[in-house]
Amino acid sequence: MNQTQVFSFTDGLGIESDTIALDLDAFHRATQPDTRRALPEPTRRSVLVSGGSRGIGAAVASRLATGGHRVANLSRTGVGDAAAGLALTCDITDTESVQLAVKRAATDNGPVEVLVANAGITDDKLMLRMNEESFANVLDTNLTGTYRLVKAVAGPMLRNRWGRIVFISSVVAMSGSAGQANYAASKAGLIGLARSLAREFGPRGVTCNVIAPGFIDTAMTADLGDDRRNDVVKSIPLDRIGTVDDVAATVEFLTSDAGAYITGAVIPVDGGLGMGY
Repeated sequence: MNQTQVFSFTDGLGIESDTIALDLDAFHRATQPDTRRALPEPTRRSVLVSGGSRGIGAAVASRLATGGHRVANLSRTGVGDAAAGLALTCDITDTESVQLAVKRAATDNGPVEVLVANAGITDDKLMLRMNEESFANVLDTNLTGTYRLVKAVAGPMLRNRWGRIVFISSVVAMSGSAGQANYAASKAGLIGLARSLAREFGPRGVTCNVIAPGFIDTAMTADLGDDRRNDVVKSIPLDRIGTVDDVAATVEFLTSDAGAYITGAVIPVDGGLGMGY
């Protein structure tokens, strides 16, 4: 039998009043700390990251692999940190190489559910000194290479009605940069590609977004002299150079269930450098 105790609201006051019987067991249960059920574990996905041997790509691959995802890490060298998942050789300027790498990733990790297209090159020259080969090579890697990756992985995503695609662009896609007409054009092209895919793939539950990093501390920016780096930092409202982890954290969010209702977006990770573009 449950314990009960009788209380009067007027005890000790010399006033007659009704009393109530309190079920102590029920009272204790009701006043215990909230014991809600733990949230379900996030689903572990098959992830493909291009340009994953160093810099932003390596940070993204490592972060997602550490989160429990099955990551395939593509690069020309096929070299990658063991913590960043399966390292595969892939030349994204070659359709057959892309198809073979995607097939290998699917064999080991299951059909690709998340694509992070990060691979890119630069070949900086002022326009009057830039030959057609230099322009075409940068676009073939940065833009057409991304198209090849999407073509190779999109089928299973659309059939399964779930997918996440993230393109790594750049702040110069919006602001432009002297001496980088080829690079800026390739990175701006990713925005048009992503927004078109967002409209095509959205009805099938596949999102497509763009991250536009600003000045990030990578091997690509390490060669700049101290004076140039200091000038850049002065133009950044947050007064610091970004890290690869800043970008990787944004990729992690967009590819998670929390980012399910974001598509066709261009998200700057630039410390405020690109405000106004």
